[in-house]
Parts: sequence; structure tokens; C-alpha cells
Amino acid sequence: MRRTFLEMKAEVLKALGHPTRLAVVEMLGARGERCVCEIAEMVGGGDRTTLSKHLAILKAAGVVADRKDGLWVRYRLNCPCVGRFLTCIEQMVRERIGEERAALKSR
Repeated sequence: MRRTFLEMKAEVLKALGHPTRLAVVEMLGARGERCVCEIAEMVGGGDRTTLSKHLAILKAAGVVADRKDGLWVRYRLNCPCVGRFLTCIEQMVRERIGEERAALKSR
């Protein structure tokens, strides 16, 4: 089955749709290429098996790329523009939080 362009974009957005995966993307954007052990230390996200599954989802969507480095697999952000997108989302969320706080105060 041939995937449409919209389906491919949806795949990227779905890959970003989990807090652990968002944390990985933000961390790789800020700190650059890292091995799974470093990502696990910085992000958490459960055990390494679970983290590896999250990384596989991000890789399948094209958000991250990997390379072998001896015994290690190192991951990097393959889509740097996603950082700008996440910054935009963060701004929107902060505005919503402010609106909710203001609504609570006015009660």
C-alpha cells in the first residue's frame, strides 16, 4: 500500500506523541548525538528495553538516526527543525496554562 504524504506527516507527529519520546528529541536537540546509556541517564523513560522501543519509533518516523560506534549505537536528531516546532508548542502550552490560572483566580 502506498502511503500518502499526510499519512507520513501523521507518522512523525505520532512518534512525537509520547512524553519520553519528546524528552529524547529535546535532549538530542540540545546535547547532540548520544548513546542509549547516556539517553537513559538524562531522560529516564523506564528500562533500556523500553527506551530502545521509543528510539525505534522515532527512527522509523525519520526523527532520529543512529550509527554504530564499536559496541555502542549512537543516536542523533535527524530532523533539526522539530526543535522549532516543539518551541512553538511549548509557547502555546505556556499560554494555555496562563489562561487556566487566570480563569481559576477569577472564580
